[in-house]
Amino acid sequence: MAKNSLHEGKGPSQRQLRVAELIRRSLSDVLLRGDIHDEDLTHVSVTVGEVRTSPDLRHATVFVLPLGGVNTPLVLEALNRNRGEIRYQVNKSLSLKYSPELKFLEDRSFDQMDETRRLLQDEKVRRDLEKGD
Repeated sequence: MAKNSLHEGKGPSQRQLRVAELIRRSLSDVLLRGDIHDEDLTHVSVTVGEVRTSPDLRHATVFVLPLGGVNTPLVLEALNRNRGEIRYQVNKSLSLKYSPELKFLEDRSFDQMDETRRLLQDEKVRRDLEKGD
């Protein structure tokens, strides 16, 4: 039996999750300190919602959203344009064998949470939920 066969199709491994969280925290610190000198990122607060890593930890997809969702395409473009410098800054604080290639995407989970909240407030859904009690 192959060593990695246990994780096929079952979601991320514990190592992937741990490394992704380390990347998320380090990236948040880099953006908070303003280590990236780009006009489009100046005075912009960016929320790093989630990081997903590939099984080999060489690629990381970073889900971000500027505060209030303002100028999201501009901020994403700036982050992707500066990803080499961001990668360097992030990996200064991490001790990984390989420095993961970063890719920035818009975090839409906040919109999904709002939609779920709206659905749960619907009278029909509330009535069904109360029947279960």
